[in-house]
Amino acid sequence: MSSPVLRKPVPRRVGAVLAAAALTLAATACGGTTKNSTKDDDSARASDAKADPNAATKKDLTVAFLPKQVNNPYFTVADKGGEKALEELGSTYKETGPNSATDTSGQVGYVNTLTQQQVDAMAVSAQDPGALCTALKQAMRNGVKVVTYDSDTKPACRHVFVSQASAEALGRSQVRLLGEQLDYKGEIAILSAAQTAANQNTWIGYMKDELKKPEYKNMKLVKTAYGNDDAQQSFQQTQGLLQEHPKLAGIISPTTVGIKAAAQYLSGSKYKGKVLLTGLGTPNDMRRYVKNGTVEGFELWDPAKLGALAAHTAVALSSGQITGKKGERFEAGDLGTFTIGDDGVVDLGKPTVFDKKNIDRYRF
Repeated sequence: MSSPVLRKPVPRRVGAVLAAAALTLAATACGGTTKNSTKDDDSARASDAKADPNAATKKDLTVAFLPKQVNNPYFTVADKGGEKALEELGSTYKETGPNSATDTSGQVGYVNTLTQQQVDAMAVSAQDPGALCTALKQAMRNGVKVVTYDSDTKPACRHVFVSQASAEALGRSQVRLLGEQLDYKGEIAILSAAQTAANQNTWIGYMKDELKKPEYKNMKLVKTAYGNDDAQQSFQQTQGLLQEHPKLAGIISPTTVGIKAAAQYLSGSKYKGKVLLTGLGTPNDMRRYVKNGTVEGFELWDPAKLGALAAHTAVALSSGQITGKKGERFEAGDLGTFTIGDDGVVDLGKPTVFDKKNIDRYRF
């Protein structure tokens, strides 16, 4: 992933200090931050302040991006989009986060560290919908504007969630895509990221609901496996799915790490062209597998635009142009004008389907 600071790489000694601080805070913050212990109250995000859409855009803000996992290709692209937007807005970008997509306690520690550093805003992709709540609420009480992107926490624990697209549209569209490829017949499996990933679980819920429709009566979901957004684990889970279900006809992997690992396995196996694969991936990761016939088509939004929208949202919140309430509108540069919807959610837009016909037009 990109370095933790906008223009200059962070010296190793500074990174070591931040990492040590995060680990210390994680050890003290783990207690009381489980899903069950977090109440859905709005006390932390509630404010008497009213949005002023005509307020001047503040400059010299510090906005920190905290992805689920640093050095993850998807988040590298997304956060670079945030970095570019903040540079154009005259504010400073920084990035920090865990090396593992399942290190929830570590992610809590990073939230606490950023709060202590008094950043103006943070954009967080939550590993777990509830575990970060106590730390994020404390950040908001300290005046930090909290935006979630890619993967949400509970609405009471942030100001705005920047969604890739409608969760329902994303879940259902992946099933439709595989259904068309399979002629709506056969056993299928899902290769997800972590079991606690909020976005994955929401999409999977809609996938299962879509499969209840009459047109899918001859398609059967036999298993959901978890690769924890780790390439090796996802590769092994793909191998395990095919060994456990020899009649498997298709796999949906709604994670960029998972779909690439699954494609890598299928491409070098006897299942190439026989077991179909779709889901969410980046064109750069999937190009070779589309061209060699392993994958017919997959989909994704532009992660750079997602990161850019998260940055614009954070600055709009910090400038008082929005507060996170439904119906508020704000400008996001070249991305256009956005309106906040139910539960403080902003949708980036519809995903794009990539196949042999169009994949060479995209470079991310």
